[in-house]
Formats: sequence, C-alpha cells, structure tokens
Amino acid sequence: MHTTVGIIGGGPAGLLLARLLHRAGVDSVVLESRGRSYVEQRQRAGILEQGTVDILRAAGAGERMGREGMPHDGIELRFDGRAHRLDFPALTGGRRVMVYAQTEVVKDLVELQLADGGPLLFEAEVTAVTGADTGRPTVTYRHEGREQTLTCDYVVGCDGFHGVTRLAVPEPVRTTYERTYPYSWLGILADARPVHDELVYAHHDRGFALASMRSPTVSRLYLQVPNGTDPADWSDTRIWDELDTRLGTGTGRKLERGAVTAKSVLPMRSWVTEPMRYGRVFLAGDAAHIVPPTGAKGLNLAVADVARLAAAFTQLHTTGSDALLDAYSDAALRRVWRAEHFSYFMTTTLHTDPEQSPFLTRLQLSQLDRIASSPHAAAELAANYAGLPFEE
Repeated sequence: MHTTVGIIGGGPAGLLLARLLHRAGVDSVVLESRGRSYVEQRQRAGILEQGTVDILRAAGAGERMGREGMPHDGIELRFDGRAHRLDFPALTGGRRVMVYAQTEVVKDLVELQLADGGPLLFEAEVTAVTGADTGRPTVTYRHEGREQTLTCDYVVGCDGFHGVTRLAVPEPVRTTYERTYPYSWLGILADARPVHDELVYAHHDRGFALASMRSPTVSRLYLQVPNGTDPADWSDTRIWDELDTRLGTGTGRKLERGAVTAKSVLPMRSWVTEPMRYGRVFLAGDAAHIVPPTGAKGLNLAVADVARLAAAFTQLHTTGSDALLDAYSDAALRRVWRAEHFSYFMTTTLHTDPEQSPFLTRLQLSQLDRIASSPHAAAELAANYAGLPFEE
C-alpha cells in the first residue's frame, strides 16, 4: 500500500490531520495500534481553545460539539481565603474556551473518517519507520496477524511519547528538554453536578485542586498528591473531604458528592524534542512535546501542529511549493515553547512543592494577587489560556 501522507496514531491529532487532508484532496492512511473502543474511551483533555474549536468546525467536526459542548467565558482562581474570576472575552477581545471532552472529539473524527475519509486501520501496531531521509519513507506494521508495509511520500508521527516515529530522527540530530515535577494529580470522574459554572483552580497549603467537568451532571476533579501515590490508597470519602478542604477556600461550601466512576494518578512533566522534522518524517502532538495539564495546552498544541501541517501539505498539493513544510518545525516550536512556559507558570504558581519554604508560598500568593488586581497580568493569563491566535 502507498499513500501521500502516512499518519501514525489515531488519536485526535492524527484523525484531525487526516480529516483536514481529505478536505484538501490529499490522500492519507491512518494506522492506530489500539482498538476503536479503547481509542474512543481513553480519558484525556477536556478544554478546547478558541482556535481548536474554530479548526474543528472548519473541518466539519463541530456539529455535536456545538450541541453538547459547554462554552466557558472564564475561570475562577481561589487562593488565600478568597476567589477571583477571570473574564476571558473582556480580557482577550472576545476569545473563550469550550468544555468538550477529548473522547467526544475522537468519536466525532472517527465517524467522519470511516464515513468518507481515507483508510483508518485499528489494531495496526507500527514497529518501525525507515527511510526518513529518502524520497519514500516506509512504515512497517502488524495488522490482522501479519507484518505489512506502507510506503509514503511523507510520514507524520502522532503516536505519542511512547510511539516509534520519533526514533526515525537519528539520535545525534535530536535534542530533548525535560522537567519532572515533584508531585502528581489524583483525578476522578464522578456522577455529580460540577462545583461551579466554570473551572476552579485552587491554591491551598495542603496542595493544588482543580474542579472541572465533562457535562452538567459529570464532574472531573483533581488533587495534588505525592509522586508514586496509589489511587487505591485514597477512598472516595477521603477524596471528597480533601476536595472540600482545598476548594472551599474558607467559604464553608461543600461539593455535591456522587459515585466515583474512574480514579487515576497522572504524573506531571514538561518535555520537548527538537527538531519536529527530519527528512520526510514530521512529529506532532505528544510525539514531540508534553506539557503538565495545569494550563490545558496538550490537546490544543497537537491541534495547532496538525493544522499547520495540513496547511503545508495543502500548499504542496496545490502549488508544488514546500515552503511551509520546510518552515514547520521552527514555526511549531515557537508556539510549543510559549505553551510550555505558560504551563510551567500555572503549575509552579498553583502547586505546593514538598520542599517549599514559606518564602516561596508568599511569592505564589503575591503573583496570584497581582493577577487578581492587575488588568495587564490578568490579560496575559487569559490570552494564553484561551489560546493565542494561530498566526502567532
């Protein structure tokens, strides 16, 4: 089998790229190592930037999002016994975010791909990508019990941190930057009404907490916990009690409690590999960069990557120019590092390091107070959270 663009990974990045290429008349094949049910059920991000919403709509994948997604015009910061709301449209000239789970984005894109897109092969485990520096790279994969090959004009790796595409970039060429944080998130899904109409980010001396949602009746909640925490060590009652303490911020308000349907621990890390292109192989999303989830940038960065790639392949298809392909890595990395810095800022401002001194805590509170009192500081946070315009 041969295709113009071989896409490794059938998550939101790979599926969206395939959709955008299909609409531009560029053929592609998507190879996904997992089964369809697993891909459509794995819990990931839930906050979509304004630009991500716009791209999904332009790709024809916005109908159900428009019906079921929950537009949010801000977030609430809770710290030092008080609460402060950031009004995104007022601070950004009208930009906002959408709460619509990654699982639902994937379901929408899978349905579109199977209905009228190119081949999408589930349970197709890619074992190698070779010939990146030739005119026809080859993807070797196992599907339906036998080894097969896919030759491509170009390969795009959307296969995440543990994928094989990144290995097609020779080690002497690759540079990796990484930071591991001294805490993790204990996350739950619960059949309970959300704490607030918008997301709540809480700084507390016992650790960070976040109240999010998946629907008007399903809450997504997080607690900062030590690295190595076993979710089984946290009973449901203990989790709810701790959430009440950290999110209440002295108000005495209690959360509505409901059945906990999922529980997991998420390590926190920042990671970038450069370059995001070698020869005819390109990296996108978690195959090239990871951010801590505090800034809600992971999925949105992946969407920005593949939107940029789709524009580059469309230019090549329609004009024969590879100028945008050549510019891809440098242009994408500018946005990646901006998002990495914002995610680092949100993480280190809101979390309590196990070794943290009272001095550093006072600096955190001072920074949060500045955001609450300075329109300039608030606008900077809001602009990064809602998403910088794609051109930047």
